[in-house]
Amino acid sequence: MPAAGIDPAVSAQELRCDAARNRQSIVDTARRYFASEGLDVPMDSIAKRAGVGGATLYRRFPCRDDLVEACMVDRMDAYLKAVREALADPDPWQGFVGYLATACAMQAGDRGVNDLLTRTFPTSRRLEGLRRRAHASLRELMERAQRHGGLRGDVTVDDIPLLLLANAGIVRATFGTAPDAWRRALGITIDGLRAEGRTPLPPAPTRRQLLRSLVRASRRPTQ
Repeated sequence: MPAAGIDPAVSAQELRCDAARNRQSIVDTARRYFASEGLDVPMDSIAKRAGVGGATLYRRFPCRDDLVEACMVDRMDAYLKAVREALADPDPWQGFVGYLATACAMQAGDRGVNDLLTRTFPTSRRLEGLRRRAHASLRELMERAQRHGGLRGDVTVDDIPLLLLANAGIVRATFGTAPDAWRRALGITIDGLRAEGRTPLPPAPTRRQLLRSLVRASRRPTQ
């Protein structure tokens, strides 16, 4: 029974408001922490910085991927938009180059995004759904760039995760010390992707090997 003089409806509303504030505090804190440290930040550290107990965090987000989705789905949506904007460019090669520059800049500006674009999140339908749509649009973009003669013909959409993984390593190694180092590496990469003057590439990893690499990168502490 509610205490005398307390309106149960008001009390329930206050509880809902408190729950909403706690959730937003967790998400805002995790976004900042992910951006500066990456997606492997301990969950207990996020709870502490958000000013809530661990039980409260896990009640709102039972597993890490639930929290990652809440914090990063807008980032994955921005990645999809970048691919689609590149696809709308009347010059397919310039569209593809613009996509690469945008994706690499997203990685360089946010360590959470750096992890997001080089990992899979099988329990998150929203994140993986956006990734699949981006993948399909990127395939179309690359095929157009190849038909128009700008992009070398022996590159496939499955090579893009390799490029993002390579850029992720550069970003992690230079974060906070040489923040623009990725730009030089990207320039070298773009020249290597041009159809004109190309030389044969070494064999590509199989799709199974690539998927195993992404899954391995997704393994992280459970706390």
